Amino acid sequence: EKIAVKTPRSFAAATVDEALAAAEKIGYPIMMRAGYSLGGLGSGRIADAIELRRRANEALHAAPQILIEENLFGWKEIEYEIVRDKADNVITVCNMENMDPMGIHTGESIVVAPSQTLTNTEYHTLREVAIRVARAVGIVGECNIQFALHPKTGDYRVIEMNARLSRSSALASKATGYPLAYVAAKLAVGYRLDELKNAVTKKTSAFFEPALDYLVVKIPRWDIHKLKAADRHIGSEMKSVGEVMAIGRSFPEALQKAVRMLNIGANGLTDYPYAIPDPANEIKHPTDRRLFAIYEYLKYGDRTETVAALSRIDPWFIYHLAAIVEMAGTLRRKPLSAELLRTAKQLGFADAEIAKIKKLTPTQVRARRKQLGITPFVKQIDTLAGEFPAETNYLYCTYHAATHDLSPAKKRPLLVLGSGPYSIGSSVEFDWCAVNTAKTLRQLGEESIIINSNPETVSTDYDESNRLYFEELTLERVADIADFEAAQGLIVSVGGQIPNNLAIRLHESGYRIVGTTPTSIDMAENREKFSSLLHRLDIDQPRWQKATSIERAKRFAREVGYPVLLRPSYVLSGAAMNVIADEASMEQYLRKATTMSPDHPVVISQFISNAKELEIDGVADHGRIVVEAISEHVENAGVHSGDATIVLPPQRLYLETIRRAKQVTAKVAAALNITGPFNIQFIAKDNALQVIECNLRASRSFPFVSKVTNHNFINISIRAMLGRLEKQHYETLELNHVGVKTPQFSYQRLKGADPVAQVEMASTGEVACIGNNYLEAFFTSWLATDSQVRGRRILLSIGGDHKVKLLSAIAQLDAAGWELFATEGTHQYLAEHGIAATFLYKASDALEPSVATAIAERAVDCIINIPRSRETKNNHTDGYAIRRLAIDHHLPLITNVQVAQLFLRALAELDPDDLPVKSWREFLTIND
Repeated sequence: EKIAVKTPRSFAAATVDEALAAAEKIGYPIMMRAGYSLGGLGSGRIADAIELRRRANEALHAAPQILIEENLFGWKEIEYEIVRDKADNVITVCNMENMDPMGIHTGESIVVAPSQTLTNTEYHTLREVAIRVARAVGIVGECNIQFALHPKTGDYRVIEMNARLSRSSALASKATGYPLAYVAAKLAVGYRLDELKNAVTKKTSAFFEPALDYLVVKIPRWDIHKLKAADRHIGSEMKSVGEVMAIGRSFPEALQKAVRMLNIGANGLTDYPYAIPDPANEIKHPTDRRLFAIYEYLKYGDRTETVAALSRIDPWFIYHLAAIVEMAGTLRRKPLSAELLRTAKQLGFADAEIAKIKKLTPTQVRARRKQLGITPFVKQIDTLAGEFPAETNYLYCTYHAATHDLSPAKKRPLLVLGSGPYSIGSSVEFDWCAVNTAKTLRQLGEESIIINSNPETVSTDYDESNRLYFEELTLERVADIADFEAAQGLIVSVGGQIPNNLAIRLHESGYRIVGTTPTSIDMAENREKFSSLLHRLDIDQPRWQKATSIERAKRFAREVGYPVLLRPSYVLSGAAMNVIADEASMEQYLRKATTMSPDHPVVISQFISNAKELEIDGVADHGRIVVEAISEHVENAGVHSGDATIVLPPQRLYLETIRRAKQVTAKVAAALNITGPFNIQFIAKDNALQVIECNLRASRSFPFVSKVTNHNFINISIRAMLGRLEKQHYETLELNHVGVKTPQFSYQRLKGADPVAQVEMASTGEVACIGNNYLEAFFTSWLATDSQVRGRRILLSIGGDHKVKLLSAIAQLDAAGWELFATEGTHQYLAEHGIAATFLYKASDALEPSVATAIAERAVDCIINIPRSRETKNNHTDGYAIRRLAIDHHLPLITNVQVAQLFLRALAELDPDDLPVKSWREFLTIND
């Protein structure tokens, strides 16, 4: 108000009653936001007092206050990145426009930079207001200011300010090439903008506003479909797990490129692989599929105005989507002339997308394109639209050009394929691998080029490698870059599954794959081939069969007995992998697995219950093991390794099991002639050891084992791949400390999802901690997931025989003075064994005192809920109700019996405030 800046009508509330009173003053619908939360957690558009009472109660469990604000749904959302120094020099580095309107979190929205639909007056009005706000607050460094802009009147509201580097800052930095974090740090310690050099031109100062002769498009990556019963609608609360950024010289070119970067099986907007039954509904009530729903809806006539009205998206964007629809129709009708092919490429169509429309192969389209001289041009991000010469090696490809901005690298480079968007199964672990690959290549005097598409990563900092291509990880684009740069080889084994899946096709296209041969990669990835190899090597594995038909799969399951495991090939994070408990489920899950892996076999195998799981991460040199680290899972087999709690070195394995695992690993490495990184997974039961999987690439646990053992597995891998090893063998078992890696889940944002770990991965991140012993490392790691036990009251609801396994730990907790609450079966079992607990009714009993009331009123501080069986068939059970109540009210929840045993012991024996704090170096010094 002091500086005449408009903001939404807003009231802070610390109680539900205060929230209701504030809403009455503003009038429904209102927007509710939780204070001090990230990614819109706890926020939402609320229609009436009944909904507000429920949502406010949940939000106040996670935050000390909530904000009740006027509803600006349907307004445009615009962001400005501001930099200011101590001398009051101020610049706007970037402005960004959300394609999606207010009501959808900016992290959930498609974003373009610079803005495309603002008038000159609107642009400069918002810029002036942003600068005024930054000055009034006294920013020294960088800040992000978000606006709501009325699409017709031009009226505005400042809706948020982040006086720090944010998610949008990272996007703005990558979009412009302006190093916001670097500049903000320099300004914070007293430098002025005019004293800092432009990192791109190396000549001009940092006191400038970037000018772009291109645009970028950011699209979020969602994995909501992986979680059964999760609500797919998107809104003010973030659900996306990652994002991609595409650079082009037209909106359609960048948009189509971004769609391919998502790695969801679509070669472009025209090629979404799943049916959308009611596109109009998904346009009006947005889900993670809305972009494809718009394309589907536009296919049936000129509906641009209808789409704009339903979605509140500016018509400018819809017209460009309609141009893609029109081009797809033209490609179907007309022969593939040079002019048509060039126009299609400028609209972002991939060779594979055109091939599908024309009923050709991508190879045929590529050959035709190259024959006609239609190839992409390499352009630099120069921040000044060509006004000054750029010295950066930050590059992208476009068909809207006539010349390249630079020549190929002088020394033939190695291409490092990055990991693409963060998703369930592929996160910062693989980016660590890519960055360490570039560092190792630099140490060895090699030229490195990174190809990646994720603005959140370190690998897409243009100074991490000799050249950075901010590009899609597709066969077409990797081949374009390899051809232009005359690459000496491609490293596909450090970026996870996306580059690994390209190995065979790149090899068949004539490109050299560095390290393990593509033939061996295929033998490990193809479930049928790998199982056949194990059979030839006389290595034990669960009984298996190729699932060529539903009847054959059912017959196999009857022979070995249920449960059985369905596993597609060439997938990451256990996508479409399922434990089948009975014949009724077989057909549904087999169809899903076949959809996920259409070109590769689906294998059905015997599921071994109550078995331990262990894995070996390692590096080999021409089939000889150079370094290996053996980790064990806390959870029994049946929980995906990405969702498992992992311990290094192993604490509960027999020495004979370890010895046998190393023997089998050596045998497999020799048979596949591995040169580079690998991961092999085993199950162990009653001293019997069986192999279940092998990946000839860096695994997501490579950073973890590297840090716990103090041997950089990626550095060793690259040296092995280039024949330049420093040592022939490294020891990893003799450690005086223990490392534990714990998964991080996002169930609070995914309403309806059942928070029970299964064979398909669901975690969205991980933490790892080191301790002097197993229990200390486990508890420290669990606490690091931002979990807290605020009191000494615990609710126990334990199914089946799991009660027996937990009895000793519960007795220990009882003796330590904890107050126990229990549901009927657990209460009765504890009473039979002399342990007192307060009885609570389940939700279906509709009686008090109930679990629901105890959770809502914070009468308990954490919850152990172990399902009776590992297969949770529906979301209408009392167990599911307890689990969702715990998550929705932000209470710690444990659902696995092996983790619960450790957790209960930790609560009884350890005090979080007394856990020792040591640096990583201190642990390594002790070990030395």
